[in-house]
Amino acid sequence: MSSSRERNDRKTGFRPKLEKGEKPGPVRVSGRSSGPDPKEWLWGVHAVEAALANPRRLPPRRILATADRAKALQKGFGPLAAMEIMEGPDIARALPAGAIHQGLALKIEALEPLSIDEIGEGAAGVLLMLDQVTDPQNVGAIFRSAAAFGARGVILQDRNSPGLAGALAKAAAGAVDRVPHAVVVNLSRALEQLADMGWRAVGLDGAAQISLEQALDGRPTVLVLGSEGDGLRRLVAEHCDVLAKIPMLGGFESINVSNAAAIALYECARCRTPADIVTEL
Repeated sequence: MSSSRERNDRKTGFRPKLEKGEKPGPVRVSGRSSGPDPKEWLWGVHAVEAALANPRRLPPRRILATADRAKALQKGFGPLAAMEIMEGPDIARALPAGAIHQGLALKIEALEPLSIDEIGEGAAGVLLMLDQVTDPQNVGAIFRSAAAFGARGVILQDRNSPGLAGALAKAAAGAVDRVPHAVVVNLSRALEQLADMGWRAVGLDGAAQISLEQALDGRPTVLVLGSEGDGLRRLVAEHCDVLAKIPMLGGFESINVSNAAAIALYECARCRTPADIVTEL
């Protein structure tokens, strides 16, 4: 479900204030492109089952399933009014090209994001903030790692983040519905709000002087990750309490951002007691 700000953006062509150094994107306008919209669909067994089990979701609009998948789904969830049984190729034709659906697809409203106040309430554990990480596979893998290591949530920017559906949700293997997320206009301002709530921001930067292990101290932490090409933007980095690096002992220059997130979350988990780790909110 779109936020009221997003709906107004599409109607008016309003451009929100950019971070310093951020390039303006196209104005969003009303109207829809032809063909299946990946933002409206989830596909794959784990993604669909997690969405159906999530009480924060609205009822599904359509469920496309092969006969075997429909039988298994109804065994777990009972009768589903939106169910349509069809052959695998017919499901594929209803989805964007290349969707690996595993015989199951779901058309449903997007999850409503939390506010910064909601996702940061209680100041405990770890949050992830993504600065212009735009690849759906990477973001999906980050959600999956966030679920595995008990992160409190993921914070995204509204203009430079992919929708939490389609290939992203498939890569997340159900984690989109297990890990809360917030969507904000300005990451720097969000870090200021979180700081006031008791959070400490640690930005990952390959050129930092200290290691991530040295930077972590067990306090409530926001791990801030930038894009693989440009890293953290200057203003976002300046709003971090400390910048840290993952030591590359093999001498290779960098690693995939989703791999960096998994390593960083593991390092954070080592600094926390089991009571600190929140697996479900």
